[in-house]
Amino acid sequence: MVSFGRLKKRADFLRIAAAHKKWVAPGLIIQIDQNREASPRIGFTASKKVGNAVARNRAKRRLREALRMAAAKEPPKGDIVLIARPSTLDRPWLNLVKDIETGLQRLNQRIAEK
Repeated sequence: MVSFGRLKKRADFLRIAAAHKKWVAPGLIIQIDQNREASPRIGFTASKKVGNAVARNRAKRRLREALRMAAAKEPPKGDIVLIARPSTLDRPWLNLVKDIETGLQRLNQRIAEK
C-alpha cells in the first residue's frame, strides 16, 4: 500500500490547478502536478454543487476509498487533487474505481513525458 501525504493549503490546490494537467470522468475530475515532496500528496474537494454537507462528505469518502483501491494498481507520481462531481454519489462503485485507475494512468504518462 502506498502512503500519501495530505494537501491542506489553498496555495497547493491552486498550484495544481494552474498546471493544467487534468482528466475529466463522469464521476470526478483529477488534477495532477509534479510533487515537491518524497511521497505523493492527495487533496479532496467537493463544491456545494454536489449537495449539502452530508452529501459532500459522503462523496469525499467515496473518492478516498476508491483512490486507495485504484492506487494499488496505479500509484500517482505527483501531487493530485480529486474533485467530486454531483454524479460521484450515484456512480456505480466499480466504475468510479475504474475512472480513477484510467485517470491516474493517463496523467502519470503526461508527468513522465516531461
